[in-house]
Amino acid sequence: MNFTGIIVGLATFLIIGLFHPIVIKAEYYLGVKCWWIFFVAGIAFCVLSIVIENLIASTILGVTAFSSFWSILELIHQRERVKKGWFPEGPGHKK
Repeated sequence: MNFTGIIVGLATFLIIGLFHPIVIKAEYYLGVKCWWIFFVAGIAFCVLSIVIENLIASTILGVTAFSSFWSILELIHQRERVKKGWFPEGPGHKK
């Protein structure tokens, strides 16, 4: 039996689940100005994904890389959710 798809699927599920609260906390404490952290992390995970030879690890690192890139957009969406009152405004917001 081949469990590669199940392992990658579970890892993807967990990575997406992990990034959701990370984006919320980052926007709360730092605002959208922390977008570059997600960008640098995405680049780093892309490079790691390319140089690692293990297929499962490389795939999981690729998923993590593009989850980091997607988080940049989610930071902007989170700012809009805060403006709508769906989430509290944190110290990362300038008055």
